[in-house]
Amino acid sequence: MRGIKKSAEKEIQRIEKVFEKLEIVEKADKNAAEFYDFAKRYFEDGKWFFGKEKFIEAFEAEIIAWAYVDAGLKLGFFSVPKELKGNFTAKN
Repeated sequence: MRGIKKSAEKEIQRIEKVFEKLEIVEKADKNAAEFYDFAKRYFEDGKWFFGKEKFIEAFEAEIIAWAYVDAGLKLGFFSVPKELKGNFTAKN
């Protein structure tokens, strides 16, 4: 269980850094706001699961949050600073 706990913790920290600097590019676009909301909720759920020592669920939630951010970047909904772009498949 230590491995998954450490992995979940690492993902929480990684996504937390992303949310500190992530910006919604199209503020008026309903889809952009929804993508952000989904990503943020999964991020928060991951932290909640981690606190309940449900490390697999925490890890899964953080990966889903990452996927929403990555998709949002590809669709042009979000932007992140250059130093964080290496964490994503989108290179916008």
